[in-house]
Amino acid sequence: MIRPAERCDEKMENNMKKLMVSFIFILLSFSFLFSDELPKIEYEKLSFGEENTLEVMTWNIQNFPKSKFTVDYTTGIILAVDADVIGLQEIQSDSAFVVLLKNLQAQDPENKWNGFRAKTNEWKMNLAYLYKSGMINVDSIYQIYPDDEIYHQPFPRKPLVLEFTCFDQKFFIINNHLKAMPGEQNMVRRRVACKLLDEYIDNFLPEENVILLGDLNDQLTDPEEENAFTVFLEDKQNYYFADWKVAADSTANWSYPYWKYRSHLDHILISNELFDEFEKKGSEIKTITIDKFMEGGEDARYKYITDHRPVVLKLVLE
Repeated sequence: MIRPAERCDEKMENNMKKLMVSFIFILLSFSFLFSDELPKIEYEKLSFGEENTLEVMTWNIQNFPKSKFTVDYTTGIILAVDADVIGLQEIQSDSAFVVLLKNLQAQDPENKWNGFRAKTNEWKMNLAYLYKSGMINVDSIYQIYPDDEIYHQPFPRKPLVLEFTCFDQKFFIINNHLKAMPGEQNMVRRRVACKLLDEYIDNFLPEENVILLGDLNDQLTDPEEENAFTVFLEDKQNYYFADWKVAADSTANWSYPYWKYRSHLDHILISNELFDEFEKKGSEIKTITIDKFMEGGEDARYKYITDHRPVVLKLVLE
């Protein structure tokens, strides 16, 4: 027979256990919230731009924005790197792009940031530009090879040209996002795209300062029979991949750093009109290793921002 006092003790013990379980659950919940605090970035260590040089950057910001924190992170990174012109790929949301531009304008009003996002890609993975209108004078932004019926295979995203003047020199940037994925068919699509881009430069910009950039989705160092960029690589008198040394060095900071698919996919090509400027002391090219200065490293950058690192070209023009 169980006495009333024993029942009372048993009930109190059960209540204490429930309270203890609830307390542990609360502690674990707070611990989870604390551990999920946003990773910090040492933005000052991303600095690259200078006042008397022209910096041109290419950056695939995957499915922009891939998280609700992407816009703020991207704003901080762009301001830290301090490039003058940025060619972007995979800008999915027009409204998020507008917020990014407004952030730059509010936080860096002296440089008078401006931008343009194309709106013709059927999956909304559009190309875009951001630029300091206080530094460069933009004349025109337009797409080339726009006919989808003819050019969709080589150009799933239409090349986007930015025509501008800087330091009293005329420049043409051609922003690209070529066909992704391995396989011979996709490589051939990229190779055809490069031949068409070469033809465009030959026909319309034969003596201009041309910078061709973007997520070109292939490696410069592939064997000739598998190389999408042969038309540029073989024409050494007219073209040079400014990031060639990065691409050719397996120990370098490549733009797509993941071990299983590690490769350098984001390139910046210059025409021969810019060879002398690139050879000047102070001119250089660099992959911006955000993950090395971000808590959580590659996983954090992938989760909150993008899978690609930016690549930036610095040119001494004076």
